[in-house]
Amino acid sequence: MIQTVVSARSFLLIRMFLSLHLHNSKPPAIIVALLALISSPLVAQEAESESFQPAELSTLADYLQRAQDANPSLLAFADRYEAAKERIPQARALPDPTLQVTHFVESVQTRTGPQENILMLGQRIPWFGRLEGRGDVASAEAEAIRYAFMTRQLQLAKEVGLAFYNYAFVAEAVTLTNENLALLRRLVPIVEERTRTGESLNSLLRLQVEIGKLEDQLQGLRQHRIQGSARLAALLSLSPNEPIPWPTWAPPQSGHDDSLDLPSLLIAVDSQNPELAMLERKRVSASARAELARLEARPDFSLGVTYITVSDTGANPTLTDAGQDPWGVSLAVSLPIWAGRNTAARREADASVRAVEKEIEDRQNKLAADTQVAFSVLRDAKRRIELYEDELLPLARQALENTTAAYESASVSLLELIDSERSLLELDLSLWRAHADAAQQKIVLQTLANQPIR
Repeated sequence: MIQTVVSARSFLLIRMFLSLHLHNSKPPAIIVALLALISSPLVAQEAESESFQPAELSTLADYLQRAQDANPSLLAFADRYEAAKERIPQARALPDPTLQVTHFVESVQTRTGPQENILMLGQRIPWFGRLEGRGDVASAEAEAIRYAFMTRQLQLAKEVGLAFYNYAFVAEAVTLTNENLALLRRLVPIVEERTRTGESLNSLLRLQVEIGKLEDQLQGLRQHRIQGSARLAALLSLSPNEPIPWPTWAPPQSGHDDSLDLPSLLIAVDSQNPELAMLERKRVSASARAELARLEARPDFSLGVTYITVSDTGANPTLTDAGQDPWGVSLAVSLPIWAGRNTAARREADASVRAVEKEIEDRQNKLAADTQVAFSVLRDAKRRIELYEDELLPLARQALENTTAAYESASVSLLELIDSERSLLELDLSLWRAHADAAQQKIVLQTLANQPIR
Protein backbone atom coordinates (compact mmCIF):
# COMPACT_ATOMS: atom_id res chain seq x y z
CA MET A 1 0.00 0.00 0.00
CA ILE A 2 1.29 3.43 -0.94
CA GLN A 3 1.68 5.69 2.06
CA THR A 4 -0.44 8.88 1.87
CA VAL A 5 1.03 10.68 4.85
CA VAL A 6 3.12 13.66 3.78
CA SER A 7 5.63 15.15 6.19
CA ALA A 8 5.80 18.81 7.12
CA ARG A 9 8.99 19.00 5.12
CA SER A 10 7.13 17.68 2.05
CA PHE A 11 4.46 20.34 2.49
CA LEU A 12 7.21 22.95 2.50
CA LEU A 13 8.63 21.56 -0.73
CA ILE A 14 5.12 21.49 -2.27
CA ARG A 15 4.58 25.12 -1.33
CA MET A 16 7.87 26.09 -2.91
CA PHE A 17 6.96 24.27 -6.11
CA LEU A 18 3.56 25.88 -6.26
CA SER A 19 5.14 29.31 -5.80
CA LEU A 20 7.73 28.66 -8.47
CA HIS A 21 5.24 27.34 -11.00
CA LEU A 22 2.94 30.30 -10.54
CA HIS A 23 5.52 32.26 -12.54
CA ASN A 24 5.44 29.64 -15.30
CA SER A 25 3.11 29.94 -18.25
CA LYS A 26 2.16 26.24 -18.27
CA PRO A 27 -0.48 25.57 -15.57
CA PRO A 28 -0.62 21.77 -16.15
CA ALA A 29 2.98 21.56 -15.01
CA ILE A 30 1.82 22.55 -11.52
CA ILE A 31 -0.28 19.41 -11.21
CA VAL A 32 2.43 17.24 -12.73
CA ALA A 33 5.10 18.58 -10.40
CA LEU A 34 2.87 18.33 -7.31
CA LEU A 35 1.82 14.75 -7.96
CA ALA A 36 5.33 13.69 -8.86
CA LEU A 37 6.76 15.33 -5.74
CA ILE A 38 4.30 13.54 -3.43
CA SER A 39 4.22 10.16 -5.09
CA SER A 40 7.55 9.48 -6.80
CA PRO A 41 9.70 8.61 -3.76
CA LEU A 42 6.86 6.60 -2.20
CA VAL A 43 6.08 4.72 -5.39
CA ALA A 44 9.77 3.93 -5.79
CA GLN A 45 9.89 2.61 -2.26
CA GLU A 46 6.74 0.52 -2.87
CA ALA A 47 8.21 -0.97 -6.03
CA GLU A 48 11.37 -1.89 -4.16
CA SER A 49 9.46 -3.28 -1.18
CA GLU A 50 7.61 -5.79 -3.38
CA SER A 51 10.89 -7.58 -4.03
CA PHE A 52 12.01 -7.68 -0.41
CA GLN A 53 12.41 -11.07 1.24
CA PRO A 54 11.67 -12.29 3.84
CA ALA A 55 8.63 -10.06 4.14
CA GLU A 56 7.93 -10.88 7.78
CA LEU A 57 10.95 -8.90 8.98
CA SER A 58 9.87 -5.40 9.90
CA THR A 59 10.36 -4.24 13.48
CA LEU A 60 13.32 -4.65 15.81
CA ALA A 61 11.38 -7.35 17.66
CA ASP A 62 11.12 -9.34 14.41
CA TYR A 63 14.85 -9.06 13.84
CA LEU A 64 15.70 -10.06 17.41
CA GLN A 65 13.33 -13.02 17.35
CA ARG A 66 14.78 -14.29 14.09
CA ALA A 67 18.32 -13.98 15.44
CA GLN A 68 17.44 -15.85 18.64
CA ASP A 69 15.80 -18.63 16.62
CA ALA A 70 18.31 -19.10 13.84
CA ASN A 71 21.75 -17.67 14.59
CA PRO A 72 24.22 -20.60 14.36
CA SER A 73 26.66 -19.31 16.98
CA LEU A 74 23.83 -18.99 19.52
CA LEU A 75 22.56 -22.48 18.73
CA ALA A 76 26.11 -23.77 19.16
CA PHE A 77 26.24 -22.30 22.68
CA ALA A 78 22.94 -23.99 23.49
CA ASP A 79 24.36 -27.35 22.39
CA ARG A 80 27.53 -26.77 24.41
CA TYR A 81 25.43 -26.17 27.50
CA GLU A 82 23.47 -29.37 26.90
CA ALA A 83 26.74 -31.25 26.53
CA ALA A 84 28.17 -29.70 29.69
CA LYS A 85 25.13 -30.73 31.74
CA GLU A 86 25.66 -34.34 30.70
CA ARG A 87 29.19 -34.26 32.13
CA ILE A 88 27.87 -33.75 35.68
CA PRO A 89 26.56 -37.32 36.27
CA GLN A 90 29.68 -38.67 34.60
CA ALA A 91 31.92 -36.78 37.01
CA ARG A 92 30.01 -37.97 40.08
CA ALA A 93 29.92 -41.64 39.06
CA LEU A 94 32.33 -44.26 40.39
CA PRO A 95 34.99 -45.55 38.00
CA ASP A 96 34.01 -48.62 36.04
CA PRO A 97 34.68 -51.87 37.88
CA THR A 98 37.24 -54.26 36.42
CA LEU A 99 36.80 -57.96 35.71
CA GLN A 100 39.90 -60.03 35.17
CA VAL A 101 39.79 -63.66 33.99
CA THR A 102 42.86 -65.90 34.16
CA HIS A 103 42.79 -69.32 32.51
CA PHE A 104 45.59 -71.76 33.29
CA VAL A 105 46.90 -73.39 30.14
CA GLU A 106 48.78 -75.71 32.47
CA SER A 107 46.80 -76.19 35.64
CA VAL A 108 48.39 -75.50 38.97
CA GLN A 109 48.04 -78.57 41.16
CA THR A 110 46.95 -77.79 44.70
CA ARG A 111 45.99 -79.87 47.66
CA THR A 112 42.28 -79.62 46.82
CA GLY A 113 42.71 -80.13 43.12
CA PRO A 114 44.11 -78.48 39.97
CA GLN A 115 43.23 -74.79 39.47
CA GLU A 116 41.67 -73.98 36.09
CA ASN A 117 40.51 -70.33 36.19
CA ILE A 118 40.80 -67.27 38.39
CA LEU A 119 38.06 -64.63 38.30
CA MET A 120 38.82 -61.24 39.86
CA LEU A 121 36.24 -58.43 40.23
CA GLY A 122 37.54 -55.06 41.47
CA GLN A 123 36.10 -51.61 42.19
CA ARG A 124 38.19 -48.51 42.81
CA ILE A 125 36.68 -46.07 45.35
CA PRO A 126 38.13 -42.52 45.43
CA TRP A 127 38.81 -40.80 48.73
CA PHE A 128 35.80 -39.29 50.48
CA GLY A 129 34.71 -36.04 48.85
CA ARG A 130 36.60 -36.57 45.61
CA LEU A 131 33.57 -37.62 43.57
CA GLU A 132 31.50 -34.81 45.01
CA GLY A 133 34.27 -32.35 44.20
CA ARG A 134 34.44 -33.55 40.59
CA GLY A 135 30.70 -33.12 40.35
CA ASP A 136 31.00 -29.59 41.71
CA VAL A 137 33.61 -28.78 39.08
CA ALA A 138 31.45 -30.14 36.27
CA SER A 139 28.36 -28.35 37.63
CA ALA A 140 30.18 -25.01 37.89
CA GLU A 141 31.56 -25.41 34.38
CA ALA A 142 28.08 -26.18 33.03
CA GLU A 143 26.72 -23.09 34.78
CA ALA A 144 29.56 -21.05 33.31
CA ILE A 145 28.59 -22.24 29.84
CA ARG A 146 24.95 -21.39 30.56
CA TYR A 147 25.96 -17.83 31.46
CA ALA A 148 28.20 -17.76 28.39
CA PHE A 149 25.12 -18.71 26.39
CA MET A 150 23.21 -15.82 27.98
CA THR A 151 26.14 -13.51 27.26
CA ARG A 152 26.08 -14.54 23.62
CA GLN A 153 22.32 -13.90 23.54
CA LEU A 154 22.86 -10.34 24.73
CA GLN A 155 25.86 -9.85 22.44
CA LEU A 156 23.81 -11.04 19.49
CA ALA A 157 20.92 -8.76 20.48
CA LYS A 158 23.35 -5.85 20.63
CA GLU A 159 24.85 -6.66 17.22
CA VAL A 160 21.41 -7.00 15.65
CA GLY A 161 20.20 -3.79 17.32
CA LEU A 162 23.19 -1.75 16.17
CA ALA A 163 22.90 -3.10 12.63
CA PHE A 164 19.12 -2.56 12.65
CA TYR A 165 19.35 1.13 13.52
CA ASN A 166 22.17 1.71 11.04
CA TYR A 167 19.98 0.07 8.40
CA ALA A 168 16.99 2.18 9.45
CA PHE A 169 19.10 5.33 9.17
CA VAL A 170 20.16 4.37 5.64
CA ALA A 171 16.49 3.84 4.75
CA GLU A 172 15.59 7.33 5.95
CA ALA A 173 18.65 8.82 4.25
CA VAL A 174 17.52 7.25 0.96
CA THR A 175 14.04 8.73 1.41
CA LEU A 176 15.31 12.23 2.21
CA THR A 177 17.85 12.16 -0.61
CA ASN A 178 15.19 11.03 -3.08
CA GLU A 179 12.96 13.91 -1.94
CA ASN A 180 15.72 16.45 -2.51
CA LEU A 181 16.74 14.88 -5.79
CA ALA A 182 13.13 15.02 -6.98
CA LEU A 183 12.96 18.68 -6.00
CA LEU A 184 16.10 19.62 -7.91
CA ARG A 185 14.99 17.69 -10.98
CA ARG A 186 11.68 19.57 -10.97
CA LEU A 187 13.64 22.82 -10.85
CA VAL A 188 15.43 22.03 -14.12
CA PRO A 189 12.64 23.11 -16.54
CA ILE A 190 12.05 26.25 -14.50
CA VAL A 191 15.72 27.23 -14.57
CA GLU A 192 15.97 26.34 -18.26
CA GLU A 193 13.05 28.63 -18.99
CA ARG A 194 14.67 31.45 -17.04
CA THR A 195 17.95 30.83 -18.86
CA ARG A 196 16.17 31.23 -22.19
CA THR A 197 14.79 34.55 -20.97
CA GLY A 198 18.24 35.90 -20.19
CA GLU A 199 19.24 34.48 -16.78
CA SER A 200 22.85 33.37 -16.41
CA LEU A 201 23.71 29.87 -17.65
CA ASN A 202 25.75 29.38 -14.50
CA SER A 203 22.58 28.71 -12.48
CA LEU A 204 21.64 25.81 -14.72
CA LEU A 205 25.15 24.39 -14.62
CA ARG A 206 25.27 24.63 -10.84
CA LEU A 207 21.88 22.93 -10.60
CA GLN A 208 23.09 20.06 -12.76
CA VAL A 209 26.21 19.72 -10.61
CA GLU A 210 24.05 19.59 -7.48
CA ILE A 211 21.83 16.92 -9.05
CA GLY A 212 24.91 14.89 -9.93
CA LYS A 213 26.18 15.14 -6.37
CA LEU A 214 22.86 13.93 -4.96
CA GLU A 215 22.74 11.06 -7.46
CA ASP A 216 26.23 10.06 -6.38
CA GLN A 217 25.17 10.28 -2.73
CA LEU A 218 22.18 8.10 -3.49
CA GLN A 219 24.37 5.50 -5.16
CA GLY A 220 26.59 5.47 -2.09
CA LEU A 221 23.54 4.92 0.12
CA ARG A 222 22.51 1.98 -2.05
CA GLN A 223 25.92 0.43 -1.48
CA HIS A 224 25.50 1.05 2.25
CA ARG A 225 22.22 -0.81 2.01
CA ILE A 226 23.92 -3.81 0.42
CA GLN A 227 26.56 -3.80 3.16
CA GLY A 228 24.04 -3.38 5.97
CA SER A 229 21.78 -6.07 4.54
CA ALA A 230 24.70 -8.49 4.29
CA ARG A 231 25.64 -7.90 7.93
CA LEU A 232 22.07 -8.45 9.06
CA ALA A 233 21.70 -11.52 6.87
CA ALA A 234 24.73 -13.08 8.53
CA LEU A 235 23.35 -12.36 12.00
CA LEU A 236 19.88 -13.64 11.08
CA SER A 237 21.14 -16.67 9.15
CA LEU A 238 19.51 -15.53 5.92
CA SER A 239 20.67 -15.65 2.34
CA PRO A 240 22.67 -12.52 1.43
CA ASN A 241 21.56 -12.68 -2.22
CA GLU A 242 18.56 -10.39 -1.78
CA PRO A 243 18.40 -7.21 0.31
CA ILE A 244 16.53 -7.38 3.59
CA PRO A 245 13.41 -5.17 3.69
CA TRP A 246 13.72 -1.70 5.07
CA PRO A 247 12.90 -1.85 8.79
CA THR A 248 9.95 -0.16 10.44
CA TRP A 249 11.11 2.33 13.04
CA ALA A 250 9.69 5.52 14.44
CA PRO A 251 11.89 7.53 16.83
CA PRO A 252 10.27 8.56 20.12
CA GLN A 253 8.37 11.82 20.08
CA SER A 254 10.15 14.96 21.11
CA GLY A 255 9.95 15.55 24.84
CA HIS A 256 9.37 11.86 25.63
CA ASP A 257 11.81 11.18 28.44
CA ASP A 258 12.88 7.54 28.65
CA SER A 259 16.34 8.30 29.96
CA LEU A 260 18.24 5.68 31.87
CA ASP A 261 19.78 6.41 35.26
CA LEU A 262 23.56 5.91 35.31
CA PRO A 263 23.96 4.89 38.99
CA SER A 264 21.16 2.33 38.64
CA LEU A 265 22.69 1.05 35.43
CA LEU A 266 26.09 0.56 37.06
CA ILE A 267 24.47 -1.39 39.91
CA ALA A 268 22.51 -3.51 37.43
CA VAL A 269 25.59 -4.23 35.34
CA ASP A 270 27.54 -5.33 38.40
CA SER A 271 24.76 -7.58 39.69
CA GLN A 272 23.01 -8.83 36.56
CA ASN A 273 25.53 -8.97 33.74
CA PRO A 274 25.81 -12.66 32.72
CA GLU A 275 29.45 -12.31 31.74
CA LEU A 276 30.35 -11.52 35.34
CA ALA A 277 28.15 -14.42 36.47
CA MET A 278 30.01 -16.67 34.04
CA LEU A 279 33.36 -15.60 35.47
CA GLU A 280 32.04 -16.15 38.99
CA ARG A 281 31.11 -19.72 38.09
CA LYS A 282 34.59 -20.15 36.67
CA ARG A 283 35.96 -19.00 40.00
CA VAL A 284 33.77 -21.57 41.78
CA SER A 285 35.04 -24.23 39.38
CA ALA A 286 38.65 -23.21 40.03
CA SER A 287 38.06 -23.32 43.79
CA ALA A 288 36.57 -26.80 43.48
CA ARG A 289 39.60 -27.87 41.47
CA ALA A 290 41.84 -26.47 44.20
CA GLU A 291 40.02 -28.59 46.76
CA LEU A 292 40.40 -31.63 44.52
CA ALA A 293 44.13 -30.92 44.25
CA ARG A 294 44.37 -31.03 48.05
CA LEU A 295 42.57 -34.38 48.04
CA GLU A 296 45.22 -35.77 45.70
CA ALA A 297 47.35 -36.34 48.79
CA ARG A 298 44.72 -38.80 50.06
CA PRO A 299 44.73 -42.45 48.98
CA ASP A 300 42.16 -44.25 46.86
CA PHE A 301 40.78 -47.65 47.81
CA SER A 302 40.14 -50.71 45.71
CA LEU A 303 37.82 -53.49 46.81
CA GLY A 304 37.99 -56.86 45.09
CA VAL A 305 36.59 -60.37 45.03
CA THR A 306 38.64 -63.32 43.74
CA TYR A 307 37.08 -66.62 42.74
CA ILE A 308 39.14 -69.68 41.69
CA THR A 309 37.66 -72.63 39.87
CA VAL A 310 39.17 -76.01 40.83
CA SER A 311 38.67 -79.26 38.91
CA ASP A 312 37.54 -82.44 40.62
CA THR A 313 39.94 -84.43 38.52
CA GLY A 314 43.06 -85.36 40.42
CA ALA A 315 41.77 -84.15 43.79
CA ASN A 316 42.39 -86.19 46.94
CA PRO A 317 38.97 -87.67 47.77
CA THR A 318 39.89 -88.05 51.42
CA LEU A 319 39.93 -84.25 51.91
CA THR A 320 36.68 -82.65 52.91
CA ASP A 321 37.30 -79.59 50.69
CA ALA A 322 38.56 -81.55 47.72
CA GLY A 323 37.35 -80.00 44.43
CA GLN A 324 35.73 -77.02 46.08
CA ASP A 325 36.24 -73.53 44.53
CA PRO A 326 37.95 -71.12 46.92
CA TRP A 327 37.22 -67.34 46.92
CA GLY A 328 38.40 -64.32 48.83
CA VAL A 329 38.11 -60.56 49.19
CA SER A 330 40.84 -57.97 48.84
CA LEU A 331 41.47 -54.36 49.80
CA ALA A 332 44.08 -52.19 48.05
CA VAL A 333 45.18 -48.68 48.95
CA SER A 334 47.02 -46.30 46.63
CA LEU A 335 50.14 -44.68 48.00
CA PRO A 336 50.33 -40.94 47.16
CA ILE A 337 54.04 -40.76 47.86
CA TRP A 338 54.98 -38.25 45.12
CA ALA A 339 54.64 -35.13 47.23
CA GLY A 340 56.22 -32.87 44.63
CA ARG A 341 53.52 -33.64 42.07
CA ASN A 342 50.73 -33.10 44.59
CA THR A 343 52.23 -29.83 45.80
CA ALA A 344 52.55 -28.57 42.21
CA ALA A 345 48.91 -29.48 41.55
CA ARG A 346 47.81 -27.43 44.58
CA ARG A 347 49.90 -24.45 43.52
CA GLU A 348 48.47 -24.66 39.99
CA ALA A 349 44.91 -24.73 41.32
CA ASP A 350 45.50 -21.79 43.69
CA ALA A 351 47.04 -19.76 40.86
CA SER A 352 44.01 -20.51 38.68
CA VAL A 353 41.70 -19.18 41.39
CA ARG A 354 43.69 -15.97 41.68
CA ALA A 355 43.74 -15.55 37.91
CA VAL A 356 39.96 -15.82 37.65
CA GLU A 357 39.52 -13.34 40.52
CA LYS A 358 41.73 -10.82 38.70
CA GLU A 359 39.81 -11.49 35.50
CA ILE A 360 36.54 -10.72 37.30
CA GLU A 361 37.96 -7.47 38.64
CA ASP A 362 39.23 -6.46 35.21
CA ARG A 363 35.91 -7.27 33.55
CA GLN A 364 33.99 -5.30 36.18
CA ASN A 365 36.15 -2.27 35.45
CA LYS A 366 35.69 -2.59 31.69
CA LEU A 367 31.95 -3.11 31.92
CA ALA A 368 31.62 -0.07 34.15
CA ALA A 369 33.66 1.95 31.64
CA ASP A 370 31.56 0.65 28.72
CA THR A 371 28.41 1.66 30.60
CA GLN A 372 29.68 5.17 31.26
CA VAL A 373 30.81 5.60 27.64
CA ALA A 374 27.48 4.40 26.24
CA PHE A 375 25.57 6.62 28.66
CA SER A 376 27.69 9.61 27.63
CA VAL A 377 27.07 8.94 23.93
CA LEU A 378 23.34 8.55 24.62
CA ARG A 379 23.23 11.83 26.49
CA ASP A 380 25.07 13.60 23.66
CA ALA A 381 22.70 12.09 21.08
CA LYS A 382 19.72 13.40 23.04
CA ARG A 383 21.34 16.82 23.21
CA ARG A 384 21.72 16.80 19.43
CA ILE A 385 18.12 15.69 18.95
CA GLU A 386 16.85 18.59 21.06
CA LEU A 387 19.15 21.02 19.26
CA TYR A 388 18.04 19.94 15.78
CA GLU A 389 14.33 19.58 16.56
CA ASP A 390 13.88 22.69 18.70
CA GLU A 391 16.34 25.15 17.16
CA LEU A 392 18.19 24.34 13.97
CA LEU A 393 15.53 22.61 11.85
CA PRO A 394 12.86 25.28 12.44
CA LEU A 395 15.43 27.91 11.50
CA ALA A 396 16.44 25.98 8.40
CA ARG A 397 12.82 25.54 7.29
CA GLN A 398 12.18 29.25 7.81
CA ALA A 399 15.33 30.08 5.89
CA LEU A 400 14.19 27.87 3.01
CA GLU A 401 10.79 29.55 2.95
CA ASN A 402 12.41 32.99 2.93
CA THR A 403 14.87 31.99 0.21
CA THR A 404 12.06 30.51 -1.87
CA ALA A 405 10.07 33.72 -1.61
CA ALA A 406 13.15 35.78 -2.45
CA TYR A 407 13.91 33.56 -5.46
CA GLU A 408 10.36 34.08 -6.70
CA SER A 409 10.97 37.82 -6.69
CA ALA A 410 14.45 37.38 -8.20
CA SER A 411 16.03 38.84 -5.06
CA VAL A 412 18.39 35.89 -4.57
CA SER A 413 20.08 33.50 -6.92
CA LEU A 414 19.35 29.83 -7.45
CA LEU A 415 22.60 29.02 -5.69
CA GLU A 416 21.27 30.44 -2.44
CA LEU A 417 18.08 28.41 -2.85
CA ILE A 418 20.14 25.24 -3.39
CA ASP A 419 22.28 26.04 -0.38
CA SER A 420 19.19 26.45 1.80
CA GLU A 421 17.78 23.14 0.58
CA ARG A 422 21.12 21.40 1.11
CA SER A 423 21.36 22.78 4.63
CA LEU A 424 17.88 21.47 5.43
CA LEU A 425 18.79 18.03 4.05
CA GLU A 426 21.96 17.89 6.11
CA LEU A 427 20.08 18.82 9.29
CA ASP A 428 17.38 16.25 8.57
CA LEU A 429 20.04 13.58 8.14
CA SER A 430 21.83 14.74 11.27
CA LEU A 431 18.59 14.49 13.26
CA TRP A 432 17.98 10.93 12.08
CA ARG A 433 21.60 10.03 12.79
CA ALA A 434 21.18 11.35 16.33
CA HIS A 435 18.00 9.31 16.75
CA ALA A 436 19.82 6.21 15.52
CA ASP A 437 22.78 6.88 17.83
CA ALA A 438 20.46 7.27 20.81
CA ALA A 439 18.60 4.04 19.99
CA GLN A 440 21.89 2.17 19.55
CA GLN A 441 23.26 3.31 22.87
CA LYS A 442 20.04 2.28 24.60
CA ILE A 443 20.55 -1.18 23.14
CA VAL A 444 24.12 -1.21 24.45
CA LEU A 445 23.06 -0.13 27.94
CA GLN A 446 20.17 -2.58 28.10
CA THR A 447 22.35 -5.51 27.07
CA LEU A 448 25.09 -4.52 29.51
CA ALA A 449 22.57 -4.39 32.36
CA ASN A 450 20.73 -7.52 31.13
CA GLN A 451 17.48 -5.60 30.81
CA PRO A 452 14.66 -6.17 28.30
CA ILE A 453 15.23 -4.42 24.98
CA ARG A 454 12.44 -1.99 24.22
